[in-house]
Amino acid sequence: MTADLQHVRRAAATGNEMSGRIEVHGVSKWFATKGGEHVHALDSIGFTVEPGEFVSIIGPSGCGKSTLLRIVHGLVGAEAGEVLVGGKPVTGPSPSGAMVFQSVNLYPWRTTRRNVEFGLEMRGVGRDERRATADRLLEMIGLQSFADAYPSQLSGGMQQRVGLARALAVDPTLLYMDEPFGALDAQTKVVLQGELALIVEQFKKTVLFVTHDMEEAVFLSDRVLVMSNRPGQILEDITVDLPRPRADDVRRSPEFVRLKDHVWELLRGEQHAE
Repeated sequence: MTADLQHVRRAAATGNEMSGRIEVHGVSKWFATKGGEHVHALDSIGFTVEPGEFVSIIGPSGCGKSTLLRIVHGLVGAEAGEVLVGGKPVTGPSPSGAMVFQSVNLYPWRTTRRNVEFGLEMRGVGRDERRATADRLLEMIGLQSFADAYPSQLSGGMQQRVGLARALAVDPTLLYMDEPFGALDAQTKVVLQGELALIVEQFKKTVLFVTHDMEEAVFLSDRVLVMSNRPGQILEDITVDLPRPRADDVRRSPEFVRLKDHVWELLRGEQHAE
């Protein structure tokens, strides 16, 4: 483990009693189809995410990675197994976690600032405090000049930045991110990956991140969980021992290329197994 990651974990855990720790024990999931069949989506999934870690989940399409993320966050129940966050069983969405989806779903009638304020407003935070928090976050993501703009006036990348700021505004211990950059063009995606890496370093959040992009997974993560075809299982838990903070030049390093190639070999093996 690098010294940088050790520092992140200590910072996240100090005074927080390990509240950012995720434990997944033997989670399995089935879905009933309209025809009455039962689809086995996940099979005996188990892993742990330590406070301050950034862990990505990658796997073939339909392997259940998004379903797994929703189970961990408490949006979906599992038929078997257990998820613990901060040592407590997950029985539903917790205020300690915030979700960022690929589809940002900003409220079209709210300005950028008021979209960022939304979670704080729902928690009864006063107007002045909400505005100060929103403005601080908008300045950090470079959108302060768009504070009074509406979602229709923002690009896709800008909207995703607003969605991330909205999630961070409520100061969650954990961030759950479901392919947040999946719908963006390649250039915008690379820019936002770099921004997210810096934001995570600054805020010291525990992040569970679903992606189908191998380079994105390696660039952002401390660990990459590679899943099998359905029913989804963890094929391998890969440690990404690259220095932080990470800049774009790390993508050209031999270790980065080796890790990306290793993820691809695992995924290609699953494609051949279909």
